[in-house]
Amino acid sequence: MGVSMMLTACASVEPPQVNEVKEDKKTVKVQTHAPIIGGVETMYVDGMKMPFKARVDTGAETSSIDAQNIVPFERDGEKWVAFELVNRRNGEKQKFEKPVKRRTMIVRTGKEERRYVVKLKVRMGKSLITADFSLNDRTKFEYQVLVGRNIINGRYIVDPAIENTLH
Repeated sequence: MGVSMMLTACASVEPPQVNEVKEDKKTVKVQTHAPIIGGVETMYVDGMKMPFKARVDTGAETSSIDAQNIVPFERDGEKWVAFELVNRRNGEKQKFEKPVKRRTMIVRTGKEERRYVVKLKVRMGKSLITADFSLNDRTKFEYQVLVGRNIINGRYIVDPAIENTLH
């Protein structure tokens, strides 16, 4: 195949198609040509200037974020949680107060751990996403954010051999 034929073939790529998928009584729109992301990507958290390096984990159902000074409290009869996010890259610190969406049980190395789950607004590349994040002390982990299937599904295809595809 000559170069001109290859260029013509490349130029005729069709735009992504969107299919509707029924999922737990709701309709989710899924791109058949979703963007490919790597095993590590950059994520901005609403209210913070510096992005976090995030590990993309297709095995994790819910995303998780490194939260410090987690303090549950009640506001107007509802369960809330106060916490801090501290970006290790530059020391930027932001305090948050969010309603508790739920509590989840995580089992790691035979130990059970209950975590608070809150909704956070984040940006990955050009996508603005509001998603559930479990609050967890991730100081022992290399990455402060774990991106789970609740963000990946229907938005991205993951290739763990590459990194930092979103700008």
